[in-house]
Amino acid sequence: MWWVGAGYKTRNVDPSALTPPSFLLLNSRPQLLLVISVTMAKDMTLLWASGSPPCWGVQIALEEKNLQGYNQKLLSVAKGEQKSKEVLEINPRGQLPAFKHGKIILNESYAACLYLENQFKSQGTQLIPEGAAEVGLMYQLIFEAQPLAQKIGEVLYYNWKVPEGERHDSAVQRNKEALKEEMKIWEGHLQGCGDFLVGKSFSLADVIIFPVFAYFIRNGGSEERYPNVAAYYKKLRDRPSIKKTWPPTWIDGPGMGTLKDI
Repeated sequence: MWWVGAGYKTRNVDPSALTPPSFLLLNSRPQLLLVISVTMAKDMTLLWASGSPPCWGVQIALEEKNLQGYNQKLLSVAKGEQKSKEVLEINPRGQLPAFKHGKIILNESYAACLYLENQFKSQGTQLIPEGAAEVGLMYQLIFEAQPLAQKIGEVLYYNWKVPEGERHDSAVQRNKEALKEEMKIWEGHLQGCGDFLVGKSFSLADVIIFPVFAYFIRNGGSEERYPNVAAYYKKLRDRPSIKKTWPPTWIDGPGMGTLKDI
């Protein structure tokens, strides 16, 4: 019999000596670890937006590290809720995700994912591989995801970001060409790829990059022109951590078809 009390120390004890609710009686070590995980997650808060790859990556990392039960709130970017006082108190830039663990604030999604893996190494999925070559490739791909996401955004949100009088067809075409070239690079990265981006196990590279590819396909990205991206997407979309955190706004109906010509 295991029990958990102050400091999360564990030991074998006589059940008759314990008096709930001062101590939580558990029948097995897995149950104990689950309770500890939930207890730690209660000190975490995530403010997020549905369909945002950065927000989704943090959610996947939390699931992979078995940190269920954290405080969370779904906000609407369309309504401008990312600029609310609630968000600004955590993230003065008024952007999502806004994440904190106790008094520790991490508003950059890459930083939050790296932090979760570092702080909870022995819990849930190991998200940083062992070998130097694999670690190097993981970090390389993670940071290459930044220009990928940026170029997708420049095509999707050109009309939203640029005032009508300043828009030019040449700029639209230039953004599309830049994204096409970026996608060709990723097709090459994924040539001969197994189930995961790095080695034989799920890593932080998958945590961060899968949501970007899903976002691309959701908004009309061609699975025929980018078969390696499509194959990778199909391999991972049913992973439990991904299915559980699938954007609720994606469940009913397709997204924008803006990327269909890319």
